Amino acid sequence: MDDEVTTDEREGLEHRAWLHADEVDVDAAEAEVRAWIAGAERVCVLTGAGISTDSGIADFRGRNGVWTRNPAAEKASTLDHYLSSTEVRALAWARRAESSAWRARPNAGHDALVALQAQGRLDVLVTQNTDGLHLIAGIDPERLVEVHGTMRTVGCLACPYSAPTEEVLARVAAGEPDPPCPRCGGILKTDTILFGEALRPPDLETADAAARRGDVLLAVGSTLSVYPVAAMVGIAARAGARVVIVNGGPTDADALADAVIRGSISDILPAIIGPP
Repeated sequence: MDDEVTTDEREGLEHRAWLHADEVDVDAAEAEVRAWIAGAERVCVLTGAGISTDSGIADFRGRNGVWTRNPAAEKASTLDHYLSSTEVRALAWARRAESSAWRARPNAGHDALVALQAQGRLDVLVTQNTDGLHLIAGIDPERLVEVHGTMRTVGCLACPYSAPTEEVLARVAAGEPDPPCPRCGGILKTDTILFGEALRPPDLETADAAARRGDVLLAVGSTLSVYPVAAMVGIAARAGARVVIVNGGPTDADALADAVIRGSISDILPAIIGPP
């Protein structure tokens, strides 16, 4: 996937950002974007943590984010620290066991993307989330790229052992703060991508291709500050797609978008996508 948009490219694309819902009537902005989506054959979607906040899952870097409130939690998401410290792994497992994601259900924003799929317009959905809610909502696994992995399965870092995360969390609840692999004694880790781990090349290739061929790129609930995934916005803009950003606050790519709508994602997405 391409790197960040260069300064020259950014200056060349900034004229696109003309339809901002904080500057024009929100209903008018939603109606315009709804028309773009209704006229599209291929919509590429990128989602971040913001789409799941209405399901009760806190984001990471927001004002009340997990890492904002507890910087030590970010340390547990770094591969080197995770591998070198049983205390860090114990913290990671304890946090995982307490995660609100186990109780969360898809919200209206997730459901709206399933409606987009039912309309036959969803090409690929690339998510930075590991909560699995897009699959639970009904997104076709063949159209979903969980670019940062999933919290719902566990693998051993030394052998092919794999299991549902709930099985390992049951061992944590039974008194094993850092449960080893039952097959080889190695370190277990959820199938999420930690800082220091490379993203999977096939996932990046799929995301890159989808951004290049889409008629509309819909970026939802992401600050668009983490690369290489955030590069999808610039790739789509350079390829001539309409770029629509829906988020609770400003993002690093707002100036590259054709439309920026801020507010409740679970309200906005159903309004701009419509029924199945």
